[in-house]
Amino acid sequence: MGIPGGQAAGSRLGIRRLDVVRLLGRTPYFPMWERQRALAAARERNEIGDLLLLLEHPHVYTNGRGGQRQHLLVDEATLSRLGASYVEVDRGGDITYHGPGQLVGYPIVALDGLGVAVRGYVRGLEQALIRTAAQFGVTAHSVPGYTGVWVGEEKLAAIGVRVTRGVCYHGFALNITPDLTYFRYIVPCGIANRGVTSLARLLGHSVDVDEVVPVYVAAFAREFGLEFHWGDRSASPPHTDVGCG
Repeated sequence: MGIPGGQAAGSRLGIRRLDVVRLLGRTPYFPMWERQRALAAARERNEIGDLLLLLEHPHVYTNGRGGQRQHLLVDEATLSRLGASYVEVDRGGDITYHGPGQLVGYPIVALDGLGVAVRGYVRGLEQALIRTAAQFGVTAHSVPGYTGVWVGEEKLAAIGVRVTRGVCYHGFALNITPDLTYFRYIVPCGIANRGVTSLARLLGHSVDVDEVVPVYVAAFAREFGLEFHWGDRSASPPHTDVGCG
């Protein structure tokens, strides 16, 4: 499937367009990271418009530029037993976990068109996640001094981004029905005195990831004043028609 190309102008006068792609199955982390960088470069050149990729990863621990290796609490043999991998990446923040049952979102957007700087963009990501949780009856909040979305002392969603030449990529991970035991093997986000939770745990019943997807898309579009358009579902990372990736 191709990513919609062309200029970044909105689909209606004064409103920017956001193309949304929901990837099916489990998307391996490393190829998706490479694809993000290629798409971000294409966005810098204005060859594609703003884009939101929504997906699930297989079990993987990722550590950001500010992370510490010792926050991964297991060795390679244990990682292999868990069926998990470990990747050091170029986003901000510390170590986190991605896996099935977790909605991962990678907005690839030009910040100048959104009218926000990096800090305002991250706050907007938090607000979109807070609104999403509220639609399922969960009262979530942000915490001064920490990035992400919380319910009490437990993190419901993690956020980590990278900005290059005004284009942002990486994004968020919202815990819907993941196996929370995988967080035992790390110091999540480098914060030792707080826990991790999920929508399913808070609600006391399972929640399907695809039930959350449209709710989040609407919240993200509302937060940043975008008009969203659904792309076709895809079983593999999207590609551009401009030689990226």
